[in-house]
Amino acid sequence: MLSFVLSRSFCQVVTEANRRCYPAFGSIFRTFSTSSPKCDEASDDGSVVTYSELKTMLASHNIQLFDVRNPDEYQAGHIPQAVNVPLDNLEESLQLSPELFEQRFEVKAPTKADNNIVFHCRSGIRSTSALGIAYQLGFSKARHFKGGYSEWVEREGK
Repeated sequence: MLSFVLSRSFCQVVTEANRRCYPAFGSIFRTFSTSSPKCDEASDDGSVVTYSELKTMLASHNIQLFDVRNPDEYQAGHIPQAVNVPLDNLEESLQLSPELFEQRFEVKAPTKADNNIVFHCRSGIRSTSALGIAYQLGFSKARHFKGGYSEWVEREGK
């Protein structure tokens, strides 16, 4: 499991660096990266939530927003309605019974059928890993806010 999370995070970083620095080589890189999981899996299937989409979901209270940063980062500031489920505890937490999840986090437990589950961290690396964990556990409609808390603070002017 750890190797999956690490390989997915590394793959995401390499892909993003290649796109920014060497856009023409993106297709070459994809040709040689045939092992699973695919680097672009998260962004190709619509699992990235933009800032405007996040704002809409928050305004309509149609979101289960999970902040996968460490508790000290969460305490220093967080997006409204976000529930802190540190990445190190995410796999275990998503496997809790609904009653235990609600008891521990004081929110409704997410279900595998929910299409409003969104993960975020500081800048998108840990939330990408969280997405991989969620997908492996069957939460196939989960998404992540790639810009993370950094983008939130920048856009909110805080």
